[in-house]
Amino acid sequence: MLLIKGLVRSLFQVILFAAVLLIPTGTWHWPRALQFLAVFGVLSIIVIFSLARWAPASLEARIQRGAVKDQPRADKIASFWIAIINLAWFVFVAVDVNRLHLLRFPPFWVSVLGAAVGLAGYGVMITAVWQNSFAAPIVGDQADRDQVVVDSGLYGLVRHPLYLGYLLFLLGLALWLGSTAGAIVLAALLPPVVARIRIEEKTLNENLPGYLEYTARVPYRLLPPVW
Repeated sequence: MLLIKGLVRSLFQVILFAAVLLIPTGTWHWPRALQFLAVFGVLSIIVIFSLARWAPASLEARIQRGAVKDQPRADKIASFWIAIINLAWFVFVAVDVNRLHLLRFPPFWVSVLGAAVGLAGYGVMITAVWQNSFAAPIVGDQADRDQVVVDSGLYGLVRHPLYLGYLLFLLGLALWLGSTAGAIVLAALLPPVVARIRIEEKTLNENLPGYLEYTARVPYRLLPPVW
């Protein structure tokens, strides 16, 4: 059942990405977008099968912890704005590449570099989920799952590698699709992400024993040595 839910979730993500990229353009003739959707779809299926086989607790956290009763109101607000800005960003990239052309189309080597950055960011995200079986999509108390502080792997370098990976994923995607403006406008996502990180850390400090000591051992939240 967990595997099926994971595959359905992945299918939904691919359909959502296809909708926000292709519908605003009014055409299917966008090879790089189609290539992205194909690669993302295949990787998602591989990841879901791998998590279900070797890290089911991590998959459960992502799939079945989508709503908890004690989710802070501030987290709901931050999550809402992250979702809205995220969707708007995808639409902006699609319209910019196919209609607006606000900035010069990046050279091919920059686009290829962007693809590499995007794949690396996706890898960071999946590794973070793999290494942390409590990486639920929303903030909440997971005492019912005997939550403990995870301070190894990527979490020994930064406290929120999942956010870092996603930002790298979007940055690389913008360059691969050909939107230099999209790579710049991505900065609009930073304020709600930073706000959500602060909300999450406040909740963890209040509910998770040892988290305050963890923040002292790993001082950087997102990007050493900046923050």
